[in-house]
Amino acid sequence: MKRSVLFILLLLCCIIFTPPGAARAYDLPSVNLGFTSFLDGGPPAGPGFYFSQYLQLWKSNEFTNASGDEILPGFADEDLTAWIGLSQFIYQSNQALLLGGKWGVNVMIPEVGLDLNYGTDNAAFPQDNGNGIGDILVGPFLQWDPIMGAKGPLFMHRIELQMIFPTGEYDENKELNPGSNFFSFNPYWAFTAFLSPKLTASGRLHYLWNGKNDDPGRQYQAMGADDTQAGQAFHANFTMAYEILPHRLRLGINGYYLKQITETQMDGKDVTDSKEQVFAVGPGMVYHFSQDDHLFFNTYFETAAENRPEGNRFNLRWIHHF
Repeated sequence: MKRSVLFILLLLCCIIFTPPGAARAYDLPSVNLGFTSFLDGGPPAGPGFYFSQYLQLWKSNEFTNASGDEILPGFADEDLTAWIGLSQFIYQSNQALLLGGKWGVNVMIPEVGLDLNYGTDNAAFPQDNGNGIGDILVGPFLQWDPIMGAKGPLFMHRIELQMIFPTGEYDENKELNPGSNFFSFNPYWAFTAFLSPKLTASGRLHYLWNGKNDDPGRQYQAMGADDTQAGQAFHANFTMAYEILPHRLRLGINGYYLKQITETQMDGKDVTDSKEQVFAVGPGMVYHFSQDDHLFFNTYFETAAENRPEGNRFNLRWIHHF
């Protein structure tokens, strides 16, 4: 009984003495921040079946508020480690469906491991929900053939209508979960421009819309919320790479940007200062073992974070074409 009373008091103190909206943010689902990078505008070996395995490490020791300042007191000494695995299955057809675009489908299954530690024992601080399967993603897409020039390809691009289904592990009493507990629509346009036979620039531009969460987190529950709805957002990956070893090695720079453009809502009303933001950039590489096997490695150093943890990401990705 005493522990329950102490927990409620600590939780109320966290809400009351934190700047408005700060304790109620971190609402967006997990999305593609730096998972894809170089040569993103098209499959490396044309039509067929592809399997990709991703492994990303995200480490953070600073949780930010709407002004980008630390949300927790110094003695919290927060330390977040997140391991994110993605198993991806892609089929790219050779059949044009619309305006010359060839249809395909993308399925991604995330596996997430969360470990959040503090320098003190305080149950009112954000907590993690451990390990589990994340939200499954399904995306039908149209892939256009490369536009060719005298010395090779000039431009290639794709449109995908990604849907994120609430299949992942979720606990309303934990702030960091493998799953989001709501449906999201996350379409994108990806492209690669060949600026020269060796120099490429790629980008992936996403729009994010989120459905309602009918089991909101404990901080919303403490305010009597029946449901919440994370705001809409824009996020993008961007890269530039130069071919160092012909048909083998490309080195370059990669980054991402996330900007929430509407406030999160609680019971249909805007939550002030709840928009999330982050920018990251770093070096990366891709090594082509053959036309059918490719290995990517990317590093990202985050800055300008608002209403979310800020840290560093390290991404490893292997693609195989059958």
